[in-house]
Amino acid sequence: MTSPAAPARRAPEAVHRRRWAILGVLMLSLLIVVLDNSILNVAIKTISTPAPTGLGATQGELEWAINSYTLVFAGLLFTAGLLGDRLGRKKVLVGGLAVFGIGSVLAAFSGTPAELIGFRAVMGLGAAFVMPATLAVLMNVFERDEQPKAIGIWAGGVGLAIAIGPITGGLLLEHFWWGSVFLVNVPIVVLAVGLMLWLVPDSRDPAPGRIDPLGVVLSVAGLVLLVYGIIKGGQLADFGDPVVLGSIGGGLVVLAVFVVAEARSDHPSIDMSYFRNKVFSAAIGAIALVFFALMGVTFFAVFYTQSVRGYSPLETGLLLLPLAAAQLVFAPRARLLVDRFGNKATTTAGLLLLAGMLAAFAALDADTPIWILEVIFFLMGAGMAHVMTPVSVVIMQALPREKAGSASALSNTFRQVGGALGIAVLGSVLSTAYRGAVRDELGVLPPAARHAAGESIEATLAVADRLGPRADVLVAAADDAFLHAMHVTALLGAGVAVLGAAVVAVFLPGRPAGPGGAEADGKLVSAAESADG
Repeated sequence: MTSPAAPARRAPEAVHRRRWAILGVLMLSLLIVVLDNSILNVAIKTISTPAPTGLGATQGELEWAINSYTLVFAGLLFTAGLLGDRLGRKKVLVGGLAVFGIGSVLAAFSGTPAELIGFRAVMGLGAAFVMPATLAVLMNVFERDEQPKAIGIWAGGVGLAIAIGPITGGLLLEHFWWGSVFLVNVPIVVLAVGLMLWLVPDSRDPAPGRIDPLGVVLSVAGLVLLVYGIIKGGQLADFGDPVVLGSIGGGLVVLAVFVVAEARSDHPSIDMSYFRNKVFSAAIGAIALVFFALMGVTFFAVFYTQSVRGYSPLETGLLLLPLAAAQLVFAPRARLLVDRFGNKATTTAGLLLLAGMLAAFAALDADTPIWILEVIFFLMGAGMAHVMTPVSVVIMQALPREKAGSASALSNTFRQVGGALGIAVLGSVLSTAYRGAVRDELGVLPPAARHAAGESIEATLAVADRLGPRADVLVAAADDAFLHAMHVTALLGAGVAVLGAAVVAVFLPGRPAGPGGAEADGKLVSAAESADG
């Protein structure tokens, strides 16, 4: 009796032998893309400080400094994935890293908030070509049986970046000016490009799709209009303002036109037929909702630790370490729970844990023991890890290997869009709730100064610094108003995470059906294998 033949290996032997080294290079490339946002999180308070310490950026400008990167990133991801499929993933990776490095240098020496916003968009352009190519190369280097493990390690790299970013940012801000948080990207880019040229094989789709410039323009325009309206509404504390309504409505109309155009196109940026698969759609939706909640909460958590609690940027970075450590520890191991309990149970539990921790922010006040915040951060990271790894595997194995760039781009597009909307929506809720809570206390200020002073806690504290003996009353009022706004915002974020849990509980596959962890409704994986073979 002969033993069954081993499945044919898709990757060449020389590539297969160095696959783990290649994964390390891909994670280094991923590191700088994620590192940039995590570093920026601890620097936003410094950047909001008036010159010469910072740029004097308003809360709205800070949101745009984050979202200009995110929206360009999200809007171009799919096109970048297609270009990688067509031109070669290695070439696109190296080019994207170079643009990212150039954008980092320009951002570091920005003289105004507007310049910072523009140069962050350049960084987003480079990052858009890096992120999908890393997963596409991974899917071509690793065989299907090792892909879940490799994706788990790749996802753990996100946790590593989240750990390194805030601490690195805090150290830099202790000794250098705020622009150093961007300049630190340059040596990492140089190292990553060198290793990429040495180790990583090139690959491409033998039948790549055509570029869809109309889809790119419509998607970016629609998202920018929508996010602008949401942020503007928070700045004005008036979502009934004609400019706000016009921008939000216009953005929704443009995005609706985008969906119709993509459905009718023979070369769409996003193939809408993928979303007919409810499992695939639920996995994509889970990623978007996780990042909606996480990015919005991270935005206000930094102001809580630095403005209300008085911690330095470095101390804030260290406080975020449990969030990153949990992701780093649990992301590679989440597949073990999936093997035992299935995607549905693992992902639903992860989202419910995340929702519980977001709701726990509503119990924090100005003198809550700091270890409680650390526990919240750790459990948030654990919850995220048990969402990201399972849904990433579902998404990447839903499409044939040759379309890995497209699958990665879709996953990351919705991740970035979810994050951008989280910052815009939760940031606007934070701003609106804060302005409403502090309005009465701003009566001591001249009428012309009240609107600007009420936009954020940093704006109020900047005014308080000039008040002399009356400052203590205004500082206390600002702290109370921010805590109220944070509680409202955190509960909204928790509600979003609960919605995500309901979606995946209904649509993701259930318990394994037998040995090997085959899913009970393994149609998704079997379909991918058929297409792959």
